[in-house]
Amino acid sequence: MLSLLSDFNLSDLSLSQLSTNNKLLINTLNAHSFNTTHYDVEFKIALQQSNVLLSDGISIVGAMRLLTGQRLRKIAGADLFFFEMERLNVIGGKCFFLGSSDKTLHTIQERAANEYPKVQVYSYSPPYKAAFSDEENKIMIDAVNAVEPDVLFIGMTAPKQEKWAFQHFDQLNATHIGCIGAVFDFYAGTVNRAPKWMIKIGLEWFYRLVKEPKRMWRRYLLGNLKFIGYVVREKWMIRKFKNHP
Repeated sequence: MLSLLSDFNLSDLSLSQLSTNNKLLINTLNAHSFNTTHYDVEFKIALQQSNVLLSDGISIVGAMRLLTGQRLRKIAGADLFFFEMERLNVIGGKCFFLGSSDKTLHTIQERAANEYPKVQVYSYSPPYKAAFSDEENKIMIDAVNAVEPDVLFIGMTAPKQEKWAFQHFDQLNATHIGCIGAVFDFYAGTVNRAPKWMIKIGLEWFYRLVKEPKRMWRRYLLGNLKFIGYVVREKWMIRKFKNHP
């Protein structure tokens, strides 16, 4: 069945309104991930079942305003990361980074120790593979649960990270579980994020395309056209329903 943006309960909350007492699965939706839901049903379900689903991209914000009139905030995974780290630094909380390489995780821990000295930082680098065995899943879950972090950051790339977090949500003893993907590399400095002025005007995708054209051209050029097509189709369906109830 064709995915529609109205299938997803996108949050209109600001990050400061997130409950710190309740266990939350926090994910983001952008044009690429929306496109992916058309052929990955498991991924679609994982996003739909999120406690909080953030609009990660000007394309999602603009599309929702066009389709429903809803004015959403653009909140990227990086925004969630910095908000959580600042919050934990105030309360002396614990965070856990699950994903990426040992080298990247070591760099993250070194930087976080300087910028957020009151945060207790833990990490684990899982095997780099398409799917984990039951034993590997247990090792990861046990590593997280030994710490019981206030925030668990998962960086295994989409859609793998979202599906893994959803599948093991009930087994993980963490209050906030956020899938933030590329933020691991951004914070470690292994991949540069767009300048703030480009992010502000919605051109972060263009910066990534210029930096990595061979890897990103299909996602951003063909993917953006595909996303526009889906939005146009949904708008047509809405109008048709209104005219012919």
